[in-house]
Amino acid sequence: MSSWLPRNVSTFGGDVDGIFWLIFYMTAAWFVLTEGLIVYFAFRFRRRVGRRAAYVTGSGWKQLSWVLVPVAVVIVLDVFLDLRGAEVWARIKGQPPPPALVVRGTGKQFNWEFTFPGRDGSFDTPDDLHVENNLHVPAGKVIHVVLTSKDVIHSFFLPHLRLKQDVVPGRQITVWFEATQPGEYEIPCAELCGFGHSGMKGMLYVHTQQDFDKWLAERLAETDALAARKQR
Repeated sequence: MSSWLPRNVSTFGGDVDGIFWLIFYMTAAWFVLTEGLIVYFAFRFRRRVGRRAAYVTGSGWKQLSWVLVPVAVVIVLDVFLDLRGAEVWARIKGQPPPPALVVRGTGKQFNWEFTFPGRDGSFDTPDDLHVENNLHVPAGKVIHVVLTSKDVIHSFFLPHLRLKQDVVPGRQITVWFEATQPGEYEIPCAELCGFGHSGMKGMLYVHTQQDFDKWLAERLAETDALAARKQR
């Protein structure tokens, strides 16, 4: 069953998968139990010659227990899931660890724009590095992505890192992750945002620290060269 999900390369992905499988197994067991009882009772009390159907009013405690007991079980299971989910939510959303790198991610019709701070380490300065659709990060480092949108609601989705966050115009929402394995991973838009939604696909490139430093140095050099040509 683990093949249903993409390979987890996130430090908190195991916690998210644990909640997913807990909900899956509980609902699957409840489904099999209820559907099995329905089939059993349909067969056990099927129409037979000479047997009259009983008129059930549901007024006695014995009859009410067929409703109240399942309701109580469902409430207990729901509270248990809420408590387990709250632990994971608090661990991921409560206090994000300090970042090694902050990147801005802006959704627009129909692509992502990722902005890296330049050599000065600050945003909104001339040496900012803008990259369309592709997010480059080092492995084993905490990354904060400050998300916003220029137009409609998008959804920033990193399935391999078990991270999904809706992106709303007018709001900045910070998410974080720490990738554990270098590789290339898809960034689809998980919110139907218009006729170009299906083409709104980016890639997450997780490098080793050495490769990331090399990539960043090369991109900054290209940015410097482009700025120099414009000034001539």
